Amino acid sequence: MLLTLGLNHNTAPIDIREKLVFAPEQLNDSLQALTNLSSIEEAAILSTCNRTEIYCDVATLQTDELIAWLASHHRLDEKNIREYLYSHTEQQSIKHMSRVACGLDSMVLGEPQILGQMKTAYQRAAEAGTLGKYLGRLFQHTFQVAKKVRTDTAIGSSPVSIAFAGVKLAQQIFGQLKNQTALLIGAGETIELSAQHLKEQGIGRLIVANRTLEKAHAIASQGNGYAIEIKDIPEHLAEADIIVSSTASSLPILGKGSVETAIAKRKHKPVFMMDLAVPHDIEKEVGSLSDVYLYCVDDLKNIVDDGLQSRRKAAEQAEDIIDIQVSHFQTWMRAQDASKTIHQLRSQAEKSREELLQKAINSLNKGQPAEHVLERLANDLTNKILHSPSSTLKQAASEGNNELLSAAQQLFNLKN
Repeated sequence: MLLTLGLNHNTAPIDIREKLVFAPEQLNDSLQALTNLSSIEEAAILSTCNRTEIYCDVATLQTDELIAWLASHHRLDEKNIREYLYSHTEQQSIKHMSRVACGLDSMVLGEPQILGQMKTAYQRAAEAGTLGKYLGRLFQHTFQVAKKVRTDTAIGSSPVSIAFAGVKLAQQIFGQLKNQTALLIGAGETIELSAQHLKEQGIGRLIVANRTLEKAHAIASQGNGYAIEIKDIPEHLAEADIIVSSTASSLPILGKGSVETAIAKRKHKPVFMMDLAVPHDIEKEVGSLSDVYLYCVDDLKNIVDDGLQSRRKAAEQAEDIIDIQVSHFQTWMRAQDASKTIHQLRSQAEKSREELLQKAINSLNKGQPAEHVLERLANDLTNKILHSPSSTLKQAASEGNNELLSAAQQLFNLKN
C-alpha cells in the first residue's frame, strides 16, 4: 500500500518546517532507519525549505507509527508536529506526488525547481537501496506525468514574479542574452532572483553593485561576474545592456545625466532598465532618453498578473492530465496484484506436477505398464489441481455464495 506523510508551506510555519528538514549528508542513514520499521517495505524522502515528505510502500497502514518515527528521528514531541502533518494513501498518494512534481502544490504555481528536487530524492533513495518495484515505478511514472504537463500545457511559460517578468522582457528586446552584460544594483531577494533567472537564460556577464561588497560578490559568483561598490557604478554603467535595480535607498541611484553619459559611450546601443525599488532607484526622466527601455514595478505587475492567470488555466489542464495518469498507474498496480496471484497458482500447479511426475517415473522403473502409469498420472494430476477449488465451490454453494460461483464460471470459461 502506498503512503505519503508530510508537511509543507501551506500546513506549517517555517520554524516547524526547519525542525523537520533531513540533512543531505544524513539522508542515507535516515532512509535505512526508516525501512528498518517492520511495516515499511520501500521508502524515499523529499526534503526542501518548503516541504518534507516521506513516500512509502507499506505492508499495513501504520500512519501513527510513521509519525512517531518522524518525531523521534528529529528529537521532537509527537504532539507538537501532528497538527501540521497530512497523509495520503493509494490513489491520493499517487495524485499528490504528481501534483508536487508539476509544481501545482508549490508556493509559486508551476515552478520547475521542485521536479529536480524530486529527482534528487529518487536518486538518493535508489543509492540507499530503499526503492523497490512499486515506489520506484511510481517515481518514474511521476516524472513522465510532469514531462507531459510541461509539454502539453503552458504551466511554466508565463512569468509569475517581477524578476522573471523583467528577464522575459529583456529577452524580447535582445533575443539571446549570451552576448549581453547585466548590471544588478542591490543584494536583496529580488536581485538574487534576477541573477538566477538571468543565469538560467544564459546571460553573458554579471556585474553586481552593492554597498556591502561581500554580499554583491556572493550573487555575482553565481554567474560569470564580479562585484563592485555602488559608488563605482558610473565607471561601469556603459558596459551594461541590462540594468536591474532594487535597493532601499531613499534617493535615486541613477540620474538622467549619468545615464546620458553612458549611452554616449555605448554609441547609442539600447539599454533595458528595470527599476524594482519603491521609492524609485532610477529617475523617471531616464525613461525619456532615446535607446533606453525603462520599466518600473507597476509596469511589470501587469505582466505578472497576466502570467498568473495563464498558469491557473494551465493548472486546470494539468489536473485533468494527472487524473488520467493516476488511473493508468492504478491499472498497472492492479495488474501486479494479478501477476502475484497467477505466479502463486502456477507455482502450486508446478509443485503438484513435479510430485506426480516423479511418482510416475518410479512406477515405470518398477516395470509397471506405461499405459497404466500415464492414465493414473493424468487422473492424479487432474484431481490434485481441482481438489481445492472444487471443495471451495461446494462450500460456496452450501452457503448460497452465488457471486463466487459466477466468478468461477467466468474464470474457467464454463458454459451452462
